[in-house]
Amino acid sequence: MIDTSGRAAAVGLVLGGALSVHFGSAVAALLFPRVGVAGTVTLRLAIGALLMLLVCRPRWRGHDRADWLAVGTFGLALAGMNSVFYQAIERIPLGPAVTLEVLGPLTLSVLTARRWTAWCWAGLALAGVALLGQGGFDRLHPVGAALALGAGALWAAYIVCSARVGGRFPRADGLALALALAAVLTLPFGLADAGPRLWHPGVLALGTGLALLASVLPYTLELLALRRLATSTFAVLMSLGPALAALAGWLILGQDLHPVEVLAIGLVVVASIGAVRAAAPRGPLTAADAPPEAPH
Repeated sequence: MIDTSGRAAAVGLVLGGALSVHFGSAVAALLFPRVGVAGTVTLRLAIGALLMLLVCRPRWRGHDRADWLAVGTFGLALAGMNSVFYQAIERIPLGPAVTLEVLGPLTLSVLTARRWTAWCWAGLALAGVALLGQGGFDRLHPVGAALALGAGALWAAYIVCSARVGGRFPRADGLALALALAAVLTLPFGLADAGPRLWHPGVLALGTGLALLASVLPYTLELLALRRLATSTFAVLMSLGPALAALAGWLILGQDLHPVEVLAIGLVVVASIGAVRAAAPRGPLTAADAPPEAPH
């Protein structure tokens, strides 16, 4: 039986990790004017991969072809998700971007739940998106909205790939290797976009902060909480992402939202909570079956 103080501490750790991810996205937006989107993606993935490799020290030998294929698809999903999402938040505010992006994993939750209640929650999410459109998709920039939806599809792919890699590699070894591959894939684009600006001390400092906020800190906090929360509780906390992203955009980037947009984000958050609760199994959560936060 888990004591109340231990459960409260675990909830705090998960919320801290989620806040870290979305405040990391806000830091990424600060880098766009200096090194471009591709340069920011390269910094985030390259420094994050280096830190994860140093911490995890994964084994490079002893893996078969299927293991490396799983890592390869995971790395492609990571590179694509980060690149597309950062392109989206260059064009639209962070809160609406995450609201649209979360439709990817929400759809995955609905399909895996196979319950009529999950489809009801999906309908509520669509109502939220329709309401978001009432605030003006032209204000959000149509291309940015489409990119956020594309990032959501890649997030769903990331979740599937994460489960496969987690079953083949111990601890976070698979994630560290996939991050390294994603960094290699995005490096040529980052160099072409930013060139020597990537090595500026101020840029490297912001890039290191981004990697810590988006990768190392949230993973560490969530790992500490994994065995102390029920699956449903963890999933509910992860569903607060759009609201936390809106908070980060407001505090760091000064992005105000219309009341209609705030209501739309709230509807999608509620729908996400309902959908993941319908899909999540009961019982203690383990590292293998935890629904991960999007690592951007």
